[in-house]
Amino acid sequence: MRTPSIFWTISLLALSGAVPAAAQMVDTPMTQSCDAPADLPDAMATWRNPVTARSGAAAGSGPALVAGQAVTMELLPTPDVRYPVRPAKPGGSVSYGGVARFTVDKAGTWRVALGSGAWVDVVKGKAAMTSVAHGHGPDCSGIRKMVDYDLQPGDYVLQVAANGTDSLPLLVTRLP
Repeated sequence: MRTPSIFWTISLLALSGAVPAAAQMVDTPMTQSCDAPADLPDAMATWRNPVTARSGAAAGSGPALVAGQAVTMELLPTPDVRYPVRPAKPGGSVSYGGVARFTVDKAGTWRVALGSGAWVDVVKGKAAMTSVAHGHGPDCSGIRKMVDYDLQPGDYVLQVAANGTDSLPLLVTRLP
């Protein structure tokens, strides 16, 4: 009795292209060779010239970030951080995190760019804002992750969680 196994059937379909692309692709970071740094849009021009900012341990104690000015944020061990809202991915006892503040002066889409895959939330009061887009930075830029939010004027807390090292380049900017 010849009964093809499901494994061989799926394998043949995948090789022939009959399986949807999403089922064939594995989310793995690609290693790229960079001869020169990528050009960045004007809103992200300070990415290569960050200032240093020391993270706060609680919402009111974080540094005041300036829109459009990249920072290298010095983070704290996760157990030392009191997040205003529990991050969806808080990290473990050996990860790093922190909080900072920023002010939105004009309604629109605001972007948080990170140099790592850390978890990031924008918080207003006791609620995390819902992101509207996620992506990677330009190739060869050093920007690993970008998260966009539609924000109204006011004061916000930026909370970073689950970072693997004790510092993180980041930038908060309004999109044109």
